[in-house]
Amino acid sequence: MTAQSLLAQPLSRSARVAILLAAFLGLVFDGVELGIMPIASLSVSKDLLGDEFTPQLGGEWFARFTAALMLGAAVGGIVFGNWGDRIGRTRAMGISILFYSVFAGLGAHAQTQNQMLALRFLVGLGVGGVWPNGIALVSECWSSASRPLVSGVMSAGLNAGMVLLSQLVRLWPITPDSWQWLFHLAGAPALLGVAVLAALPESPVWLASRRTRQKPPPVREVFRADLLRTTLAAIVIASIPLVGAWAGSKWMIPWADAVAGATDPGYKAATQGWWALGATLGSFVGAQLAGWLGRRRSYFLISVGATLLTLVMFQGTAPLEPAFHPIVFAQGLVATLYFGWLAVFLPELFPTRVRATGSGLAFNSGRFATAGGVLAAGYLFAAMGGEYPRVGAACSLIYGLGAIAIWFAPAKPVVAIEEAPGLVEPASPLVEMGAAEIPQISFNPPLE
Repeated sequence: MTAQSLLAQPLSRSARVAILLAAFLGLVFDGVELGIMPIASLSVSKDLLGDEFTPQLGGEWFARFTAALMLGAAVGGIVFGNWGDRIGRTRAMGISILFYSVFAGLGAHAQTQNQMLALRFLVGLGVGGVWPNGIALVSECWSSASRPLVSGVMSAGLNAGMVLLSQLVRLWPITPDSWQWLFHLAGAPALLGVAVLAALPESPVWLASRRTRQKPPPVREVFRADLLRTTLAAIVIASIPLVGAWAGSKWMIPWADAVAGATDPGYKAATQGWWALGATLGSFVGAQLAGWLGRRRSYFLISVGATLLTLVMFQGTAPLEPAFHPIVFAQGLVATLYFGWLAVFLPELFPTRVRATGSGLAFNSGRFATAGGVLAAGYLFAAMGGEYPRVGAACSLIYGLGAIAIWFAPAKPVVAIEEAPGLVEPASPLVEMGAAEIPQISFNPPLE
């Protein structure tokens, strides 16, 4: 039992339920923020660019908006994760929610593409900050929550937000003449941020750690000679699912808008809804599948499946065809199995002392790589003449790299995550270390 566990005072059940609900809702609205621009980007660009708009330019701006959000999320994951260690999980999560809500709401008043671009970066800061603090807060307050279950619930929150958004937009379609209301709505979760700051209890483990805090390990420790290969492999296997999703498969939504938007404005929302429904299921079963099949075999099979389904989605079908939405659903399910794998196995690659540092560095490096990958995909889109199927199929090969990269990762965990009694569930990579040992870069699972 850790010293923090001995000092911490358990919360009442009602307080723990409030924490779980607040963290889940924070991630639901996080998912809404992630889903806004794939649905609204072309309509926003048509309105703000006016006569200068072309389909090719619309695709390029979609890539820029996505890259700005991913870059902001990478920075936010580090900055607000650090704040969570310093000022508390609850306060950092509340501030993160306010960040993505306020700046999303201001998007309704953007007058130029560059203004919207800057706002998407600021939204990303909050998007990146909610997960590390929400997962730490829930894990530290629910001692019986298993690692796969917590990961599944949190990932489901993100995808549930995308499902919710898709249904709203099907009822009230987004067009160049009517998109501002969506950004006004995205600002409403600021009320949740205020409630979290004003009323949500703090993690008792974090409070106890104030008395016993140890100096966290420096980031450079994961680049020691004995850990360098593991760290580089972790960065690659964490980056592939993120880059594949945002630089590759997400092109299906503006593609659906470009093909069907004129005759069926709600079709793009239905497309995102089918993908998010599949992703919600994939989030739940990914961790269990990884446990059944083993580390390397499961990652290899997920990589092959995601590559094939993404190729079929862009080359074997098309928007408005009967098979398109079933393939979108299947692709969303298989491509998000990665994230269950990462939650279970990535932390095990690192020794206990640098586990959260290594995991957080790998995930946040993945987000930086995603920002670069999305920009590169935007240039590829322009070079291919604005043809969505070609750029989507080309970028789908990113998933195929996973089938190769996984064989360079350690075959066995560096150290097993120990079982131990106490308030904190030791199976959580953030919590098993004890709050005092959570380093400056927090464990930060990805936004799919």
